[in-house]
Amino acid sequence: MKFSLIKTTAFMCAATCAAAAFSLAGCGRIARGIDKSVEGVPNRLTRQEDIIANFATGQTEGFFASHGWANHQMFNCEWNGANAVIEDGVMNMSVTRAEGQTPQGFDYYGAEYRSAEKFGYGFYSVCMKAADCSGVISSMFTYTNGPWDEIDIEILGKNMTQVQFNYYTDGKGDHEYLYSLGFDASADFHEYAFDWQEDCITWYVDGKAIYRATKDIPSHPQQIMINVWNCIGFDGWSGKFDEGALPATAQYKWIAYSP
Repeated sequence: MKFSLIKTTAFMCAATCAAAAFSLAGCGRIARGIDKSVEGVPNRLTRQEDIIANFATGQTEGFFASHGWANHQMFNCEWNGANAVIEDGVMNMSVTRAEGQTPQGFDYYGAEYRSAEKFGYGFYSVCMKAADCSGVISSMFTYTNGPWDEIDIEILGKNMTQVQFNYYTDGKGDHEYLYSLGFDASADFHEYAFDWQEDCITWYVDGKAIYRATKDIPSHPQQIMINVWNCIGFDGWSGKFDEGALPATAQYKWIAYSP
């Protein structure tokens, strides 16, 4: 595998700085540290030229907000384009309580932003600050439904000091890895990334390799997505939903991809 040299730019997250887990085998998992699977893997941060959605500059061609529909199942909200707002150079994505019920019959709105294009193997990254609300998931992931392939980075509302990595191949999951960040993901912006190759997926936090998976790797091109949503029915995974903490807002500075 080839790794690009690190290039420091103003677009990187400061060093201080998915999608749903339908199988939910990660309920009750203990957060771990850096896995032995990444011994010897070099550090890797995002290069300026690999940013494909930059909310500070308005470079958002090829991306759009989901609106007027719902995932249902464990998603307790309807996607609303008005809940994905770029302000002061940052994408703000929120879970809010609806006035009455939404057209789809929910009490809450969530936010999702996705690429129109599908992408293949490569290095995917995001600079984000998670929403601090129990029961709310803040994510960046890739996804396709023909067949269902998916690669996840999810910060679960139950604990702001952890991130969950996961993936699905032809609808089969149970690949969760829960990592202890050592910081509060809602307090500042951090870079989260994964390098998806034919034989493995390697996840990174702030440029440091954390975990590598090598079995049953997804192979189909996927859309890039970020979303923020409130979970129902899986409190052990997401945390019990805290409606009193609404609006719950995650913020994103940029999304990047390098083949």
